Amino acid sequence: MPTPPDQALPAFPDADFDRLLPIAFAEDLGANGDITSNATLAAEARGQARLLCKQAGVIAGLPCIDRVFSHHGARVEIEMLRGEGEEVGAGDELARLRGPLRALLSCERILLNFLQRFSGIATTARAYAHALDGSDTRVLDTRKTLPGYRALDKYAVTLGGGRNHRMGLYDMVLVKDNHADACGSVRAAVDKVEEAYSGKYPVEAEVRSLSELESLLDARVDVILLDNMDDAALAACVGMARSRAPRLKLEASGNMDLDRARRIKGLGLDFISVGALTHSVRALDISLEIVGENG
Repeated sequence: MPTPPDQALPAFPDADFDRLLPIAFAEDLGANGDITSNATLAAEARGQARLLCKQAGVIAGLPCIDRVFSHHGARVEIEMLRGEGEEVGAGDELARLRGPLRALLSCERILLNFLQRFSGIATTARAYAHALDGSDTRVLDTRKTLPGYRALDKYAVTLGGGRNHRMGLYDMVLVKDNHADACGSVRAAVDKVEEAYSGKYPVEAEVRSLSELESLLDARVDVILLDNMDDAALAACVGMARSRAPRLKLEASGNMDLDRARRIKGLGLDFISVGALTHSVRALDISLEIVGENG
């Protein structure tokens, strides 16, 4: 599958990535540089390397390659063999690189750290997208991202076929349980939001029970988040909302894994949100291998 299901290929967030590069290089090369490569390789030595995928998955972050070497000041010829967002198998080559051997090895870990993380996120998102095949339910990410990586982590989610929830606290209202408890009820909190903003922002509200849902059926809310409910409670909430407030979008979160996604995709939910897409991602196994000198 060359591109994520039902979505155009998103733009790589290059400005967000470029802000991370000085940090990545400073922590890996420090003040002395790559002391091993500097001792073992002549400054003029050139070579070839390949980026090899060692397990099946979805590739995300290929634009990182050129930006990493450019930041290092190295002129590296890059031959792309696979495309961004493509599904690959174990043993597939992603790219061929030709350039200074010192640069290829000095940038190796920095480049792989980015590629492996983003590809791991995209691979997990694609698994959830496939689990929801045959339904109108879509998987959303959350704000449970690595600090500084939010735009990049969310980019990888979309490559895998997921969709982005709000980017931060500033672009969408989400009334959660703590807001509701502090205000006395979820309806009281939602009413305060309406008083403060009067439709300026999209509004989502979290509910924990059928009664809390019922209290919002005539409120100015765009999305209802059904939080930490079992399957029976989800079904009851969907039934009530669809019969009495069909305009509402419904999202479920809490205890979501692939098996449960497959099980509840027929309930009629619009979204499930899965923090594990980004907060506990398993990196995809990718390696850089030197395959020849004087390339």
